[in-house]
Amino acid sequence: MSPKELLYIEDALGHTQYLMTQCRTAASQLTDPGLRSAAQRMVAEHQKLFASFYNLV
Repeated sequence: MSPKELLYIEDALGHTQYLMTQCRTAASQLTDPGLRSAAQRMVAEHQKLFASFYNLV
């Protein structure tokens, strides 16, 4: 894997971590159960995506 490809993966990992953090924060602040559940599902999806990107390295 080239250095440039590694930088792309590193960038994708950072963005995915940021989105997980944002979704966790939203889930903890939401009072509507449906919205909270949707935010928690997004956290889980971003965790899967993070793992996929991490496995590329």
